[in-house]
Amino acid sequence: MNMRKILDLSKTLYAICQEDPEVISIMKELGFENITNPGMLNTAGRFMTIPKGAAMKNISLDKIKEVFQANGYDIKGSE
Repeated sequence: MNMRKILDLSKTLYAICQEDPEVISIMKELGFENITNPGMLNTAGRFMTIPKGAAMKNISLDKIKEVFQANGYDIKGSE
């Protein structure tokens, strides 16, 4: 049975982290250190998507996808 997790790039960071708190530590490792701040997640995270955050932080979306895939995620959603 395939138990891979889904990372939906069209969802907000807030929604993704509510569904799967493990995303927080992966995102932090990728350079999104503010994600561990609950206030930040509750405000900016409600409208910020991973592709938007990657562009803002100048972090390659391909790199983010690679790291999530290595952690057992399937990527879906818009870029």
